[in-house]
Amino acid sequence: MEVKKKEKKFAEGYCFKKIFIFFLIGCLIGTYYEEILYFVRTHNWESRDGLIYGPFSPIYGLGVSIFVIFLGKNNDKRNVFKTWFYSALIGGVTEYLTSFIAEYIFGVQFWDYSNKFLNIMGRTTIPYMIFWGIGGLILMKVIYPLVSYLLEKIPIKIGNVLYYIIFIFIIIDLVITYSALGRMAFRDNNIKPFTFVGELYDKVYPDEFLYKKFPIMKKS
Repeated sequence: MEVKKKEKKFAEGYCFKKIFIFFLIGCLIGTYYEEILYFVRTHNWESRDGLIYGPFSPIYGLGVSIFVIFLGKNNDKRNVFKTWFYSALIGGVTEYLTSFIAEYIFGVQFWDYSNKFLNIMGRTTIPYMIFWGIGGLILMKVIYPLVSYLLEKIPIKIGNVLYYIIFIFIIIDLVITYSALGRMAFRDNNIKPFTFVGELYDKVYPDEFLYKKFPIMKKS
């Protein structure tokens, strides 16, 4: 008797494609969450994009993908309290390290929680970590199983084409954005471009453009 081959599924199981898609989802949701929250508070709409091209906030995408990386395996076996605790820890550490890297590598601040209750060196706060925990709990126990199921229903050929197009775009966007921020840090220290690429960045992505694109950003 012939053994029927198992049909392959798009982003099946615990895999890099699925992690990246959750990164993308986190980027999009994070951007619009921040913009809506700011609008509710001030009645003004202000960009909360984290990349030069597209409505993407990498800090949220990174947070979501890290949740999936560390908690995706054995998610159905882990109890609710452990999921919440690990999510709070992951969210707080990610936010702290992102703030630290932005300040000491690029010389900018994307947020400062120094005036917030129970803040940790102005980079994150205990209340925010609690909400990271709640968000991670909802993500892993509700959203992750549902989205995983829906992703695996996408025809594999269509899913793969879309995945590679979006993946390449995001990688290019990340490289351009953080190269532009790095070049801005060099300009702040009066370091001239080493190559024509640096000269191009000075023309296309000057400080005025970057501060307008990222209005929440401040010099450290």
